[in-house]
Amino acid sequence: MTTKSPSHKQIIVSMNTDNIRKYMKDVSTHVININRALKGIKSNIIADSIRLDNKGIVISTNNITNPSDL
Repeated sequence: MTTKSPSHKQIIVSMNTDNIRKYMKDVSTHVININRALKGIKSNIIADSIRLDNKGIVISTNNITNPSDL
């Protein structure tokens, strides 16, 4: 799911608690890999950060994503 407000552009990825814990151990590596993949498809979107949310993880980006970019 993608949401937008004046100060936030984010993608919410639903995950269960065990997967969130595993994913968050290497969060900096995941940001690097996400940005590498976005660059590989010639997207102008950059992942800024990843944080926990009650629904899963939230990936903050510099621009609104199109579903075709994901």
